[in-house]
Formats: sequence, C-alpha cells, structure tokens
Amino acid sequence: MDVYSKRKYLIIGLFSLTAVIIAIRLFTIQVLDPSYKISAASNVLRRVVNFPARGLIYDRNGKLLVFNQAAYDVLITPREMKPFDTLAFCRIVGVEKEEIASEIKKARQYSLYKPSPVIKQLSSQTYAVLQEQLFKYPGFFIQARTLRQYPAKIAAHVLGYVGEVDQKGIDANKYYENGDYIGRSGIEKAYEDELRGVKGISYKMVDVHNMEKGSFDQGRLDTAAVIGKNLVSTLNADLQSYGERLLSGKVGSIVAIEPSTGEILVLASAPTFDPGLFVGRERSKNFSKLLFDPNKPMLNRAITSSYPPGSTFKIANALIGLEDGVLQTVRFSCSGPASSPIKCTHNHETPLALVSAIRESCNAFFWQAFRAEINHYPTPAEGLEAFRNQLLEMGIGKKIGGDLYAETSGSVPAVSYYDKYFGAGRWNSLTIRSLSIGQGELLLTPLQLSNMVSLIANRGYYIAPHLVRSVQGYDGVQDTLQFEKHSIPAGIDNYEMIVQGMEQVVENGTARSSAKIDSVIICGKTGTIQNPHGEAHSAFVAFAPKINPKIAIAVYIENGVWGARYAAPIASLIIEKYLKGKIASTRQHFEDAMFNSDLISTMKIETGD
Repeated sequence: MDVYSKRKYLIIGLFSLTAVIIAIRLFTIQVLDPSYKISAASNVLRRVVNFPARGLIYDRNGKLLVFNQAAYDVLITPREMKPFDTLAFCRIVGVEKEEIASEIKKARQYSLYKPSPVIKQLSSQTYAVLQEQLFKYPGFFIQARTLRQYPAKIAAHVLGYVGEVDQKGIDANKYYENGDYIGRSGIEKAYEDELRGVKGISYKMVDVHNMEKGSFDQGRLDTAAVIGKNLVSTLNADLQSYGERLLSGKVGSIVAIEPSTGEILVLASAPTFDPGLFVGRERSKNFSKLLFDPNKPMLNRAITSSYPPGSTFKIANALIGLEDGVLQTVRFSCSGPASSPIKCTHNHETPLALVSAIRESCNAFFWQAFRAEINHYPTPAEGLEAFRNQLLEMGIGKKIGGDLYAETSGSVPAVSYYDKYFGAGRWNSLTIRSLSIGQGELLLTPLQLSNMVSLIANRGYYIAPHLVRSVQGYDGVQDTLQFEKHSIPAGIDNYEMIVQGMEQVVENGTARSSAKIDSVIICGKTGTIQNPHGEAHSAFVAFAPKINPKIAIAVYIENGVWGARYAAPIASLIIEKYLKGKIASTRQHFEDAMFNSDLISTMKIETGD
C-alpha cells in the first residue's frame, strides 16, 4: 500500500513539474519574445515594406537627370483573401479579369502567407479611388513606392532602367524579395547598392474590414527606410542632348572624354529611345516593341558594339612603331593606288615620314611600319604577341575598366588564332597585313577609340573612362570616386610626333574641309572602314585643344560613306559646342546637314526593306 502511495505522489509531482515548465515556456514566448507577438496576432497584423526613394542622378553641372515620382502597387496575401467582385475591382484598377486571375494564381504558387504584387505602378488617381473601396477586398492592400522620372529624356543607354527583380536576383541577394525593383542596366545597375537605399518595415493592425487601425505595439518593432544616395555623373547634359540630336537618323555612337580625368562627357548611341518608356503600366509593351525593333535602339553601340577601326587605328600602330624604335627617322615610299600589297587611296608625296603619313593616312606607309614592327622580333609569332600586348596596355582589345559594367572587350587576334587558321609557322606579317590599317580581324569599341585618343592627348597616360564622379552620402558629404591611371611611357617626343601628324590631318589633311574650327587647334584622324554589307563606315577620333586638351572624342557612323563625310563634322561640332558654347555662323551648314541627314531611311530604300 505504501508503495502505491509513493508512486501516486511521484506521478503527481512529475505532472506538476511538467505544468510549471510549460507555463514558464508560454510566458517566455508570449510575453518576452516579440517575434511571438507578431505570429500570434498574424491574423490582425500586416507587415508593410517601406520602400526608400532611390537616389537622384545629376549631371556634372548639377542638372537633374533622374528623380522619383510616387506610385502604388496592389499586393495580396492569398490566405487572407475571400471571394470578391472581380469585375468591379478590374474596372477600378483598369486591368482585364484574365490578368488579375493570372497574377493571383502566381501569388498563390509563390506563397499563401507572404504578400505578392498583383498590380504594379498604379497612378495616384487610381490609388485614391481604390483606397476608398479597399474594405470590399480582404487580403488586398496597397504599398507605396517610387518610380523613376527623366526630365530631359536623354542618355537612356547611360542611365539604364529599373525593373522587377527576378528569382535569380532574389537568390543572389537576400535583400530582395518578390516584387522588389532593381537596377537592370546602365548607371542604375552599376550603382544599385548606392542608389537603392535600405528598406524599412512597419507592422500595422488591420480590422475585419481590411482597414488599417494603426501601428502594432506602438511601432516598437518598426524600422525606418533609409533613402538611396545621390550620384553626380560625369555627363554634360547639354552636350549629351546635342550629340543625340546630331546622331538622329543615323546608326552609330559618340564617346567624348575629358582626357585628364577619364570623365565621360558624352556617351550617345543611335538609334536611342525615351528612358521614360520603361516606367509605368506600359513598360512591358514598350520593352517588347524596342527589343524587336530591327534598328536595335536598346543596343548601346558605344560600349558593346565592336567595329574595325580603319585608319583611326594608324595612330596606335604609329605609337607601337615609335616605342619599338623603328619609326623615328624612317621614310617609306608610296605609289598611291598602285601600291602593293595594300593600295593607298590617293597619290601624295613620297617617300614620306610618320607625320606626313598620318596627315595623308597613307596605307602603304603603315603596312611597311607594321611589317617592321613584326619583323623586329625573331619570329612573326613573337612579333604579333608583342604587338598585341602593347595594344592591350593601351586599353585596346580588353575591357578598360571604369564603371561601365556592360562594356565589351573588342578583339585583337592572338597568335593562337592565326596558328589555328593558317597553321603554326605558316603565316607572317604579309599574311596578317590588314591589321596595319585597322581592318581584318581587329575589332574595337567606340569607347576604346575615344580612350586611345585620350592617351595621345595626355602624352602617355589614360584614366579608366567612367560615368560617375561622386556619391552623395546621407549626411550630404560628397565622396569623389577614384579610377585607375594607366601609363604608357613611350617618350614625350614620340607622342608629339603623333600629335603633330593629327594636327595636320585637320589643318591640311583628310579632315581639313570638315573638322577645322577657327581659333581652336584640333588634332584628329579620319577613318573609312570597308563594309561588305553596304556603304563604308565613317569614323573620326580627335582631341582639342592641342595644348592642355579638354575633350577627346570618337565618332563612328555606320554606312557613313567616308570618315570626313559624317563622323568628322559631328566630332568637330561637339568640340566647338563644348569649348565655345555655340556654333559659328560659318559652320552652321555642317550642323544643319547633320541634323537633317537620315541614313536609316536611305539604307531601307536601297535594300528594299
């Protein structure tokens, strides 16, 4: 009997101890743990993300390029939804019933418990109407955000656009959730971390009528959003706008750099588009329209298109020859159009030295220079390898760096390419002679051409071209960005020889009638590039003034006939506008001709498109 009595007290004790442990645990969870407060009251709480305003973007002179405007997204939490009048809802928000059904299905597949956006970017007017009727739609709520606006409607390729993050982006960075926006291209993508800010979270009490009744727990669990940082770009907005007007009706690009800093003044690609087309409810439709446009307006030709540089490349060829010590005093003969194995375009003085060769853009000279450079080494393979390495040092044939995330590398063929094509030891300088005049397998981007001429303008160095000058922190302090400086110590006298030749190109050479400006010495080089698919391409590189240069520029116009026809006038107009502020009356006809020319329509007529 005593044994059973002791067992009874033992069992009672065990149950009592268990009850005490459970009570303590419940008290800890329900009273001391704030996370439980949220989960226990989840049926009357709503987690609201407070999206920060993205940082603003300015040009180098303080002109606003990108700002924000209020917009609203409609979200649902599927488990809180109840049957509702779909047609009435669709009339309010202006969408089709099928679209709403599809978005709700996606939201349920994503999560029954987490909010998902079903309608994006409502206007303020639609939001006001829906807000009054929201009590009829349990599970639906509205979340404020901001959309980008573009007062000048320029630089679409530079600024980029903001779009909804995809699953890949969510997986890569836990900051993002379904429905968040992220920079998708241009500066918006390259500086996403600075521009986006930090999201805040609010917990709201919601009644049975789907109406918010205030903050939960007096807002103790809320966190404030932190606005994004502002950016000061390197662009000159007025010059960018002017460049885009000059490119109207053409396929091509302009890249203008401040040589001493590497700051990009103009980066224009044509055809272009209004950056505002990627904002609002019509964004998807506009995106598809631009994506399938045969003229490819979304392609940033300035940094992603690779072209044969043609005769503009001769200044890089010259620099290599001078650095190798094979061109300082040499003269080569030229027989004009009768020259072999590469014809020259016209008759001129012969024999001629480097300065005159640059002025006349002599193919025969630069072929012989290239042969001397390759043969300067024991084997053609070693000569080409050295030639290629020197180009890479100049930023040619590789990504230059800076902050242009979509930049492509162009192409300078390596020894392995020719070994594979011709066989090892079965080729020489004659086989690859097209490289000497910027043709053949050699491909450069307009950005690389502009950087190449910046190197010459600086007489031996370039700073990686970039689009953002400084970041403005939350406290208003400007953080000036620093970019890598690259030096090519080929000797100041060698650089001056090339500069002298480029000066003569404009003063009395191939660009004398199309690029000369009163009281400003422009040093330039034309390029006419063979094109098997139509008219030759037109290219021109230049810097000005000759002493203490303020601008280096490359212009490339597809099907532009020859270098002095379109590229040289456009480059000189940009230079004149930047240095002088206006175009002289004596050169107004160049401006009118560039504004009014339409090569795109001409190409369509000739091809029957």
